[in-house]
Amino acid sequence: MPDSKKLMPVSVGLTADGQASPALLKKLAGVGLDASLVSQLKRKGEGKDEALYYDSMVKGATLTDGLQKALEEALAKLPIPKVMTYQLADGWSTVNFVRPAHGLVALHGADVVPVSVLGLTAGRETQGHRFEAASPTVTIKDADSYEAQMETEGAVIPGFAKRRAEIVRQLAELAAKVGGGVSPIEDEALLDEVTALVERPNVLLCQFEPEYLEVPQECLILTMKANQKYFPLLDTAGKLTNKFLIVSNITPADPSKVIGGNERVVRPRLADAKFFFDQDRKTRLETRVARLDAVVYHNKLGSQGQRVRRQMKLAGAIARELGADAALAERAAQLAKADLLTDMVGEFPELQGTMGKYYALHDGEDAQVAEAIESHYLPRFAGDRLPEGNTALAVALAERLDTLVGIFGIGAIPTGDKDPFALRRAALGVLRMLMERALPLDLKQLLDWAQAQFDTEQIAASTAVDVFQFMQDRLRVYLKDKGYPQDQVESVVVQAPTRIDRVPARLTAVAEFQALPESLALAAANKRIRNILKKTESIADSVDPARFAEAAERDLHQAMTTVSAQVDRALTGLDYSGALKALASLRAQVDRFFDEVMVMADEPLLRQNRIALLSQLGRTMNRVADIGELSG
Repeated sequence: MPDSKKLMPVSVGLTADGQASPALLKKLAGVGLDASLVSQLKRKGEGKDEALYYDSMVKGATLTDGLQKALEEALAKLPIPKVMTYQLADGWSTVNFVRPAHGLVALHGADVVPVSVLGLTAGRETQGHRFEAASPTVTIKDADSYEAQMETEGAVIPGFAKRRAEIVRQLAELAAKVGGGVSPIEDEALLDEVTALVERPNVLLCQFEPEYLEVPQECLILTMKANQKYFPLLDTAGKLTNKFLIVSNITPADPSKVIGGNERVVRPRLADAKFFFDQDRKTRLETRVARLDAVVYHNKLGSQGQRVRRQMKLAGAIARELGADAALAERAAQLAKADLLTDMVGEFPELQGTMGKYYALHDGEDAQVAEAIESHYLPRFAGDRLPEGNTALAVALAERLDTLVGIFGIGAIPTGDKDPFALRRAALGVLRMLMERALPLDLKQLLDWAQAQFDTEQIAASTAVDVFQFMQDRLRVYLKDKGYPQDQVESVVVQAPTRIDRVPARLTAVAEFQALPESLALAAANKRIRNILKKTESIADSVDPARFAEAAERDLHQAMTTVSAQVDRALTGLDYSGALKALASLRAQVDRFFDEVMVMADEPLLRQNRIALLSQLGRTMNRVADIGELSG
């Protein structure tokens, strides 16, 4: 059967004259192909996505052999963190799998496909629901009958999507019967997990004593979802009610025992949460702070207490830069990690920050302090919400900047497949806060401040510079994920912007410039200038108009002087679009210069002056973005 193998992008595999590049020849050798096959390669795609492919014929396989291989490969790739070992019926052979497998069905039409896996040989018999199936075994007539027979004879909904949809339907239906506008909590991961746990779902209504609602609802919701896989019911304001829904795997005529059993099971968990909450409130957060000195953050970076003191100084500095109350930011940073020592967070680590907010409010702390304690962990994941208010943003930025600089500084840098300290996520969080909250902060300055909080012997001297470069790479990924074209992103990011809040405006300006008819010629000229300057060892700081020998260079210099002033005025007002559009008027002079002027003249002073002119032109053209990165 035909097989098409992608080799590499055309821009990498072929030289300008269409010959195979060294990279392509190496790739061909690596996959066992001869260099003489270059002419047989096919090109697919357009523009930057165009790639080279090699079409070959692969020997076919029988259905049995193909399915056998596919089964073995699929099982080997299952993400099972821990397998169990069990014996087969012969009493000697053992199998490793997540749980004992009891049957294997493989049908092609009405025929059994004789494959084997996990010590089982395929047949047409399987089992239905343990309690509600019509018979102990279900004999599948043919592949097309599988779903219908499992539902009617096996009392099982075999399709995951159909089973999930049935759970959603029943949840909504029963919530509507409760009335009052209540609705089950929305949690896609919980819904998927429950769908995988049941065969024929039956949603039932349960409740617990209203007194437990005195506990923060985050605690109750977490224990019901994480430990019991229940769906709490929320009112129209999003507040937790004392009712919840369970998804049972049986449908008895009298469900009271199922309901009563689940209510008995959840009650002790809610009681534990109430006990932890009541006990924790007997001790003020600030009295726990001193104990953080005994909690190790990292053996090379000291304790959590030392980390807190670093973040206090950093949060205060950021707050002052934002015009916020530095004292509130420092207080929030001081208390932000204290809830790690509470019973509630010890039992439910997911509640760190959340419980700190509740305990801070109970202690009479300022509302801004409490809010900053809760949200200093935000954003926890891609797409998560950001902190609100400059006090909270200052503390959240301090937390991530301290992590980035500290971990980078001891050499624990993320690799291609490993990021144990979640530094990519931390970097993305900083970038999102700076950009999406339009914070007037300089990223390099923030990193310098963060590095200054560490002892010089703790981290490498180049740490702030290294982290800045790492964050520029993350900025590229972030902007591309938001849908900005790659060439526009590169034109801005290659200049290593430090004011991340201004990056969107720069990208907008670049897009508008790229739409101008002059942009392509100017981008090509910019690349030409760059190549000339790369080959030049020394460049004069200024241009001497007295050395101009051609009218084209005099005209270009005069036009540049006018445009440079326009660009200055535009950038003073942060009018990036205006600055780039001003460049469009240079096209005629730039084209004429390259048509009529020999830059690399034999006479040294003339050559140096022309190179200095091009250097000045390049600086003028690239003050907003490197337009040489733009594609046609």
